[in-house]
Amino acid sequence: MVLNATEKSSRARPDFGRKSTFRNIVRLRLLVLRSSLGLVFADQTVFTKKVPSLRILTSIYVLLLSFALATPASALEVVFIGSTGSEDLDLELREASQLVTIGKRANPVPLDTVSAAQTDYRAFTAVLYDRGYFGGTISILLDGREAASISPLELPANFKRGVITVSQGPQFRFGQAEVRPTVAETVLPDSFKPGQIARTGAIREAVEVAISDWRGSGHAKAAIASQDITAVHPKSQLNVAVAVSPGPKLTFGELIVSGNSAVRKERIREITGLPTGKVFHPEEVEKAAKRLRRTGTFRAVALSEAEETGMGNTLDINAQIVDQPLRRLGYGGELSSLEGLAVSAFWLHRNLLGGAERLRFEAEAQGIGGESGGIDVRLSARFDRPATFGQDTDFFALAELEHLDEVSFSTDKFLLEAGIKRYVTQEREYTLAFGLQTARSTDAFGTKNYTILTMPISATFDYRNDRLDATSGYYAFVDLTPFVGINGVESGMRSELDARYYRGFGENDGLVFALRGQLGSVIGPSLANAPSDFLFYSGGGGTVRGQPYQSLAVDLGGGNAVGGRSFLGVSAEMRLKTSKKFGLVGFYDTGYIGAEAFPDGSGEWHSGAGVGVRYDTGIGPIRLDLAVPVVGDST
Repeated sequence: MVLNATEKSSRARPDFGRKSTFRNIVRLRLLVLRSSLGLVFADQTVFTKKVPSLRILTSIYVLLLSFALATPASALEVVFIGSTGSEDLDLELREASQLVTIGKRANPVPLDTVSAAQTDYRAFTAVLYDRGYFGGTISILLDGREAASISPLELPANFKRGVITVSQGPQFRFGQAEVRPTVAETVLPDSFKPGQIARTGAIREAVEVAISDWRGSGHAKAAIASQDITAVHPKSQLNVAVAVSPGPKLTFGELIVSGNSAVRKERIREITGLPTGKVFHPEEVEKAAKRLRRTGTFRAVALSEAEETGMGNTLDINAQIVDQPLRRLGYGGELSSLEGLAVSAFWLHRNLLGGAERLRFEAEAQGIGGESGGIDVRLSARFDRPATFGQDTDFFALAELEHLDEVSFSTDKFLLEAGIKRYVTQEREYTLAFGLQTARSTDAFGTKNYTILTMPISATFDYRNDRLDATSGYYAFVDLTPFVGINGVESGMRSELDARYYRGFGENDGLVFALRGQLGSVIGPSLANAPSDFLFYSGGGGTVRGQPYQSLAVDLGGGNAVGGRSFLGVSAEMRLKTSKKFGLVGFYDTGYIGAEAFPDGSGEWHSGAGVGVRYDTGIGPIRLDLAVPVVGDST
């Protein structure tokens, strides 16, 4: 299967005429320089008066000579003659051409020009084959000579003109299209069938599907045994017969760990959860690598299959591990015109006990200089141990001390919590914990001390295409926290839902529609007997932009207000990308707070709207929002 290119001419002799011409030009320039200087040398008196030093004149001469020898070569003109009859194909050929790229340079080096032109033969052939053209012709002329015949040892001083001519010939179709054997469940692509356009991409796809299915059924060493590809030019047909060698059915062997990791090897094996003794499947290898990366302990993780099979048709997996730095110190800040300055810092140990355990201490202060109450302070310590109850179930323990000085209440609380996090898939995870919380709070109902037992249960579904700057998909978080009042408050349950949807339109998702819905409820205790920090407020970032922070609550009269037992929030955004880095946003938010356990319309609504500017840093967007109240009391 060979593409018919223009025949190569016999090897040309060195172009002495061209080189001689170049030397003559140089010689002529030297004579001109000498003649100019000779006007000075002819009169010794003039020379001594006007030129104080022979050294200066010599320097000027050398500079002028260097300039003459360094005169840049003319740019290469590249002409693409597309005779394929298809604008799309001509464009694809141009984009694949290295010579076209070289031609855009100011002073292309002759060797680079020849190398680019000779590379184009292969590039053009690949493009034509992938379109089903197996009888095309390619001609690439450099100053009238076929580039394939030009030796890199016989180059002229420069090339002036390149002419590319491509004729695709007839389009071939599959006559025979077979990949055998395959597993019973294999479905080869429709593009790889008799009568379809004979694209090389369709052949590759069919072979990849067949081998992938064999590997998925335990035959890890499945490979191409032979291939017979014949182009029948009179019929414009391509006959393809590929034989696959499945190899033996294999089971997982041992995980062979290499690399200077401080994590114990037995813990690495526990975290990967490689099913030793079970039938091989490539997805299990991918899952094992993701589990190691998920710990955050390793900087690099590479899992690969052993080259040779072991006794009893087993297959070992090699794991190359590189650790992250053992400790990390971080800090951050955030500034809001309403909520003021927020600062935070943390210290992290990534391998506390030698089993990829993480210990994190964190401190945070919010509301500094803001209009959202006083300053909120939180201190916390969290311990995480991966793969504690199976490879996909982590254990965590949390201790937290927090002071909240909000608009309508203040709370000092201490929380102890321990639980498990279960990773079902990369997009879904669940959390179950048990906690003890004791607090002292002051609100419109007075001051109360309370202690409660909690059992928070949460689920996260994250199907966004990008977690920091989504243009499609959805996200949902559900949290249910039953609590038992030991003293000071009544028992009940707090529930919360946060759902987001994204849809992109236009080229490269230049316009994105984003919709967010929030729902909250406290069932059981009355307003007066519920934990103050379990009640809901609306207003400010995260709920209704444009409205003052926590400005919507349950009005008790006399200027007193407390949080509601029910909350409903809806936000809609339109994001328009104006350039590669910048974008504009328009948004509208609305929120509801009620004294009842579920929104029934008896509460109060407010809303806000505004515009924003987004700047893409490459890591995530930086955003500035300007919003104003639309409905509701903004005081």
